[in-house]
Amino acid sequence: MKLTPQQIAHFRTEGYLFLPELFTAEEVAVMRTEAEAIYAQHRPEIWREKSGAPRTAFAAHKYNEAFRLLAAHPRMIEPVEQLLEDRLYMHQFKINAKSAFTGDVWQWHQDYGTWARDDGMPEARAMNIAVFLDEVMPINGPLMLVPRSHTGGTLDARHDLETTSYPLWTLDEATVTRLVEQGGIATPTGKPGGLLMFHGNLVHGSAGNITPYPRKIVYLTLNAVSNYIRTPTRAEFIAHTDFTPIETVPDDALAQFARSYRAAAE
Repeated sequence: MKLTPQQIAHFRTEGYLFLPELFTAEEVAVMRTEAEAIYAQHRPEIWREKSGAPRTAFAAHKYNEAFRLLAAHPRMIEPVEQLLEDRLYMHQFKINAKSAFTGDVWQWHQDYGTWARDDGMPEARAMNIAVFLDEVMPINGPLMLVPRSHTGGTLDARHDLETTSYPLWTLDEATVTRLVEQGGIATPTGKPGGLLMFHGNLVHGSAGNITPYPRKIVYLTLNAVSNYIRTPTRAEFIAHTDFTPIETVPDDALAQFARSYRAAAE
C-alpha cells in the first residue's frame, strides 16, 4: 500500500496521518479476542495499572500468531518505508489497554525522547503506528496530538517514575501550553480498524478512561534499519535488538488467519 502525495504532505506538515477503517471487521475481531486472552496471562511482558487492570502488553508479535501477522502487514510496513526511505525493523510492539473505568493517563511526551535517552536511537527516524481495536471516541481516552510539534526537535523532559505504572520522559506544563497555543490539539477518533501514524517527535498524551467503553490500541514502533539503537538499557521485550529488516506477509494473511480461527471455534 502506498500513500498519495497529499497524504505524505499532510504527514510532513502536521506530523501525523489517520487512515480510517484500514483493517476489516473480520481482521479486527480476531485481534481483539487475542488481545483479551493476552491480558489474562501472567507474564513479564504484561504491565498493569496500579489498580491491577492491564495497561500494556509488550512484544505480542513474538508469542501470538495474529499479532505476528499484523507486525509484518504491508498496509503498515509499506507506507512507513515510503516515509522513512529505508527498510524497517520492529523497535517496539505493544497493545495498550485503556480499560473501561480504570484506564490511566499517558502523560504529555515525545516518543523519540525515550528512544534516544533509554535506547540510544541516533535520530527521530522511527515512527509509531496505532491500530484501533475498539472504537476510539472523544470520551474514552483518545490519543491527543499537538499538530506540528514535531518540528521543534527533541524537547527537555523529566523522567516521571511516579504518576503511572509505566516510566515516561514527560514534558512540563509550560512547554505543552506553548505548543498547544501554536498548533492546537487533534484527537483522531474512529471505528475499529483505523490506523494512525505519527512522527517520533510529535507531542502527545491521553486522559484516563472513566467510561464503560474500553479503548484497546496496538502500537508498532517501526525504526529505519540504518537508525538501529546503539545503547539499549531496557528489557529486550520492550526495546528489541533484532535489527533484521521486516519481510511483509501477503495482504490477506491476517484475514485468512481470522477465517481459520473462526472456523476452529465453531
